[in-house]
Amino acid sequence: MTALQEPATAVRTVTATIDGQEVSVPEGTTIYDAAKQVGVEIPVLCHDERFDPVGVCRMCVVDTGGRAFAAACVRPCEDGMQVQTATPEVQRSRDVLTELLMADQPAPEQDRKHTTTRDNLLFELAEGSGIGQDGLPRGSGRGTDLSNPVIAVDHDACILCDRCVRACDDVQGNDVIGRSGKGYATRIAFDLNDPMGSSSCVTCGECVAACPTGALTNKAINNIPIRPRAELEQVESVCPYCGVGCALTYNVDRERGAISFAEGRDQPGSQGRLCVKGRYGWDYAASPQRLTVPLIRREKSYPKGALSADVRGEGNGKRRKDDRPGKDRGRKPGGLVDYDEVLPHFREATWDEALDLVARRLREIHTAGGPGAIAGFGSAKCSNEEAYLFQKLIRTGFGTNNVDHCTRLCHASSVAALFEGVGSGAVSTTYGDVANADVVIITGSNPTANHPVASSFFKQARRRGTKIIYIDPRASTVAEHADIFVQLKPGTDVAFYNGVMHEIVRLGLIDREFIANRTSNYDELARTLADYPPERAAQITGVDADTIREVARTWGEAGAAVVYWGMGISQHTTGTDNARCLIALCTITGNVGRPGTGLHPLRGQNNVQGASDAGLIPMFYPDYQGVDADATRERFERAWGTALDPKRGLTVTEIVKSVLEPGGVRGMYMLGENPFLSDPNTTKVRKALSALEFLVVQDIFLTETAEFADVILPASSYLEKDGTYTNTDRRVQRGRKVLDPPGQARADWVIVQDIARRIGLDWRYESPSEVFDEMVALMPSYANLRWDNLGPSGKLYPNADPEHSDGTVVMFDERFNTDDGLAHLVPAEWLPPKELPDAEYPLVLNTGRLLEHWHTGSMTRRSYALDAISPVAEVYLHPKDAAERGLAHGQRVRVRSRRGEIELLVRISHREQLGNCFIPFHFREAAANLLTIDEIDPYGKIPEFKFCAVQVEAL
Repeated sequence: MTALQEPATAVRTVTATIDGQEVSVPEGTTIYDAAKQVGVEIPVLCHDERFDPVGVCRMCVVDTGGRAFAAACVRPCEDGMQVQTATPEVQRSRDVLTELLMADQPAPEQDRKHTTTRDNLLFELAEGSGIGQDGLPRGSGRGTDLSNPVIAVDHDACILCDRCVRACDDVQGNDVIGRSGKGYATRIAFDLNDPMGSSSCVTCGECVAACPTGALTNKAINNIPIRPRAELEQVESVCPYCGVGCALTYNVDRERGAISFAEGRDQPGSQGRLCVKGRYGWDYAASPQRLTVPLIRREKSYPKGALSADVRGEGNGKRRKDDRPGKDRGRKPGGLVDYDEVLPHFREATWDEALDLVARRLREIHTAGGPGAIAGFGSAKCSNEEAYLFQKLIRTGFGTNNVDHCTRLCHASSVAALFEGVGSGAVSTTYGDVANADVVIITGSNPTANHPVASSFFKQARRRGTKIIYIDPRASTVAEHADIFVQLKPGTDVAFYNGVMHEIVRLGLIDREFIANRTSNYDELARTLADYPPERAAQITGVDADTIREVARTWGEAGAAVVYWGMGISQHTTGTDNARCLIALCTITGNVGRPGTGLHPLRGQNNVQGASDAGLIPMFYPDYQGVDADATRERFERAWGTALDPKRGLTVTEIVKSVLEPGGVRGMYMLGENPFLSDPNTTKVRKALSALEFLVVQDIFLTETAEFADVILPASSYLEKDGTYTNTDRRVQRGRKVLDPPGQARADWVIVQDIARRIGLDWRYESPSEVFDEMVALMPSYANLRWDNLGPSGKLYPNADPEHSDGTVVMFDERFNTDDGLAHLVPAEWLPPKELPDAEYPLVLNTGRLLEHWHTGSMTRRSYALDAISPVAEVYLHPKDAAERGLAHGQRVRVRSRRGEIELLVRISHREQLGNCFIPFHFREAAANLLTIDEIDPYGKIPEFKFCAVQVEAL
């Protein structure tokens, strides 16, 4: 019987008296916590309620009647205990300690915390006790470390309280900070006493948030001074990057119209934590390269095509045939669009002129070519309300379902399998529910880079005893926290999971009652699994048969087990089959519908879940209601007051293909998408963008895709508008306006409405909240949610009572969302990838993300901190593969596939499998998607980003 199944035992209480007040608390409660319950505040320096107490600083000592004072943060209450927290003797002890600590502190006017946020806890204690620094002997300096671009280390201000150590270890699970030296020379150290900036520190800033003195502080970004919170305005919002959706607070300097600093905010999911992007990556919005006025392509710049040498394919460090020696026309360092090269091809226009042209040209193409001639790409970076309005515009204004967004490039196959199998494309439990799991599978994902705050909960769970099974072709840092690491060959997931399930069935570890009552098609699944004994699976996957058996037994014997997966599962031509296997693995063992169990595809962008929920998909109206279902379509026709297309629309990849075909898509509206870098086979995308009769791009920067535009509309960043966003947990949260848009830039929902009115739609929305109300009325999953009841932390959906409840954590406790309420098991046969290595292209390329960057880099590469930490493109290569090619670390090389080639630096990496390489896709100067294939999954229509054949060679 697992801990989750054990019967609850009565908790014994003890009664103590603290400063004359009697308090009864559960046995084991510390004096510090008990004192808080009766309103007695005990001063602390080393203690933080988020960490396990250690009693290092002794500032919290109290008199319990014993021979020595007790540290209140670690000493538990005892029945009948008499506690005095502020006797003259106790206060004298604290004053002596404060005086000794102050002796080595920098003067207030030199202290990095006192001169910025002015919340140095030691200085506050000293001031309260009337203790200064006059006449105190000072020790010799222990030095500063300014090597990190955004965090300053002042060892002289350090009091060795170890709060930073515990923040790094216990909260974030990064294990970077420790101590070095002896005696007075003892100081905090990063790794083996390396400079912070060259250590393995991931710059999450958790140590800064924990430090009570000026030892660890934030540096000013872009010369915006860090000031006390009382002098700044606090705006509560949500992080604009990955799907974890961390709650944060922006401290805004209204005098300068800029953000001074950001910090984590309490919320049931993220619990105040942030990563480097959330804490330091917000300054992109203030980039001088922001688009601020509508632009129209000049007549001389037709016929249409790419406008820069980079996007024409003439850059990448290669000289063109007609270039003279020494005249390198390659990509500029930093990898951003060259505005000086592109902007002369556009002229400034008024909003009315630009919007009139957009409406007129799209209407003309629609009239001439019919609804199928129009398509729209929306954005998962925009709010739920903007996603809803965009898909409504394409469907009601142009009569087509040709509307899609980046889910097609990340989790479309996961959604297809989940919708087919359990009737819902959303996760069945939260990332925090890992705390209730005995066993966790993390597969096809590198959450320490892609979802770092979620990964901190995974690492914490492991420390508490949860077993982690990590399954991936790359030995990312997650492997270092795993109990079992399975490094399978790329593209063999189906064979591996079939082998695991074969063994689970053989051992009788299936949940027969759950299968009988809550699933269908088990017998067909079992027949398929019979063909995948561990020995056969081992031959296909390269994983030892005994390891497959170990995984099967560990999973099958778990009382509660959950799967978290990423794009290593979904971005394959067999992505839907991969997800079908995970659904089957959970359901045949009964691991759905209880705490610590379930299916969780970790979402990539901040609002990819919400954009999908809101209907930004070609086959679904909002809330995954099929466009080809008559009753559903009639319901939306009544709500929207117009006839709707009964046919499913084209997906992102199908739209690109359609543009190159006679009678295909001729006009496009792109909102916040950059397919030139994000879509596979860049050469094909370049041809398609050039072939469009009309393209309007709405964005905050001049992207590679915007070079092909006829009209460019300056949009709003995440920080410049109100709206709701739905994270990977199904948590609907409000993002609040922090800054005004620059120049003439407008909020995206306003621009979409302006176009809608010009093509004849009578839209009169006055605010995002009005759009939210209309949207929720059409979405059963969002029922009961209101703009005003989301509160500061948002709400999980479904939610029967959002006024009093945070919402549903675990779904499918009694039935699935399918028509019959059962999980539909779909067997899958292993199929090889579409393109295999050969003598000319012997390596397998895998693409993905880095911690410091996000997608096509248009935001993160304009962030000072993020670009400073990770400025260059690299190909990660196994040492033996590098040695066979005579390549050294840091050497510039060429990577080529059957579709193109790029040049970048080599990074020798023991995390790669022999015969495999990895390239992040953020760097336009080494655009990985010049290499990738555009073969797609037949069900999810997602491209196979995770597998193509390449060669790496010296220049």
